Amino acid sequence: MATEGGGKEMNEIKTQFTTREGVYKLLTHSEYSRPNRVPFNSQGSNPVKVSFVNVNDQSGNGDRICFNVGRELYFYIYKGVRKAADLSKPIDKRIYKGTQPTCHDFNHLTATAESVSLLVGFSAGQVQLIDPIKKETSKLFNEEVSLESRDQWFSTFSAHDPTIKLIDKSRVTCVKWVPGSESLFLVSHASGSMYLYNVEHTCGTTAPHYQLLKQGENYSVHTCKSKSTRNPLLKWTVGDGALNEFAFSPDGKFLACVSQDGFLRVFNFDAVELHGTMKSYFGGLLCVCWSPDGKYIVAGGEDDLVTVWSFLDCRVIARGHGHKSWVSVVAFDHYTTSVEESEPMEFSGSDEDFQDQMIHFGRDRANSTQSRLSKRNSTDSRPVSVTYRFGSVGQDTQLCLWDLTEDILFPHLPLSRTRTHTNVMNATSPPAGTTIIANAGIMDSAIATGVSKFATLSLHDRKERHHEKDHKRNHSMGHISSKSSDKLNLLTKTKSDPAKTLGTLLCPRMEDVPLLEPLICKKIAHERLTVLIFLEDCLVTACQEGFICTWGRPGKVVSSF
Repeated sequence: MATEGGGKEMNEIKTQFTTREGVYKLLTHSEYSRPNRVPFNSQGSNPVKVSFVNVNDQSGNGDRICFNVGRELYFYIYKGVRKAADLSKPIDKRIYKGTQPTCHDFNHLTATAESVSLLVGFSAGQVQLIDPIKKETSKLFNEEVSLESRDQWFSTFSAHDPTIKLIDKSRVTCVKWVPGSESLFLVSHASGSMYLYNVEHTCGTTAPHYQLLKQGENYSVHTCKSKSTRNPLLKWTVGDGALNEFAFSPDGKFLACVSQDGFLRVFNFDAVELHGTMKSYFGGLLCVCWSPDGKYIVAGGEDDLVTVWSFLDCRVIARGHGHKSWVSVVAFDHYTTSVEESEPMEFSGSDEDFQDQMIHFGRDRANSTQSRLSKRNSTDSRPVSVTYRFGSVGQDTQLCLWDLTEDILFPHLPLSRTRTHTNVMNATSPPAGTTIIANAGIMDSAIATGVSKFATLSLHDRKERHHEKDHKRNHSMGHISSKSSDKLNLLTKTKSDPAKTLGTLLCPRMEDVPLLEPLICKKIAHERLTVLIFLEDCLVTACQEGFICTWGRPGKVVSSF
């Protein structure tokens, strides 16, 4: 691995990186791609996407992976950190003509070792329901074709015949099963519309007629007017321009949407009511995700920032800058997000034993992270310390990891823990490399000592790494404090915003909210990154060349492949 530094070293692709948990390593033998392993010519192609499902295989190897590369769609057994990938034996492979897969999603409720339901969206607007285990195609949505053409779709997976898209002619940008449902799914399009489907219903042979159900600021919802129930059940029209991505809250009750008009809009899904909005600093928003407890939303996009929005307060609470180009994916790490209650924890042994014990403790804790996060705002008198870990990847080929800590979440409350490695870069922040202790009594307790040792760098370690951090700031925080800040100011002066949102709660100025520094910011690919998924023993990334990479978590790497 190239060490951090300036000049040429900064452009070298990293094969491992270190956080407070330890070293994450790229597992080259676990790389998935097209069987020939030849880099894909990505020019003019849709982003590579990855979906996972566990089929509860009794053999203990139940993970399955689906990914699209250009016109191709692959379905493999995913061996992760355990064994090397065998690209010669895909469970299913499909090549499409006249259209390209753009996104896909498994139904986790119905998945078994014998059958899975996979939705696939396409660049020409269609949605296909397939079973890659049975190698079957069961249904096609938003495509009115003759029986002959339909048989050809199902048998050769082609779509070259002229067909009629009765519902929406634009590219599918996102498709997801409705949480908790075996039959309902939601599809968004580049037209700015979303449609709710039921796999049990047909789409009809004529264009749907709609009647208004609900209307609000920059959105409307229509039902499909028909004598018999048909698809789509609902049509949402949201914002201006493409609806780039949406994500359901962990409880499935709310829906976060990001659009090319730069707005995050959060809806009560069942009540079809707008809960709150946020505006990017400039440009469109491209990606969105929820914290494990549903209390925070992170969005990224063309302003090169990650923006953290409070669901409860409906306001921006922080921005993070480490990317040099558009942010394409944001995701929370449920397994590293930590919740600590001030209960005694006995510990004895060496520093190495301590690290092993803390990592094991963190792993056990991950299984109940969501339930324990809900206690954070309860009336329980015991202090609770929380750190949310999330990541982002972008068109700059860089992976960034971020920690969202209680000093950001609760800026007006006394800190009950040592501040973590995430620095708050604003006028009131202390110099980098300092450690703040707000409550010496708590810090004397065993649990507080454990948390601070696990979650922070010591002052000595930070001084030793000061040179490295300076180099990192040259392409992250320093980047926005000079060139990017001038760019931001120029754009806000020369391009008038009709809504005049800058400086309001919808879009606070840069100096009005904390600016986060990434824990790590590493170049990990040659082409733009399009995937970031956190799994229990690894994290998965993918780039537009069609390479899906597995990064083993600390202590999870199997040495013998």
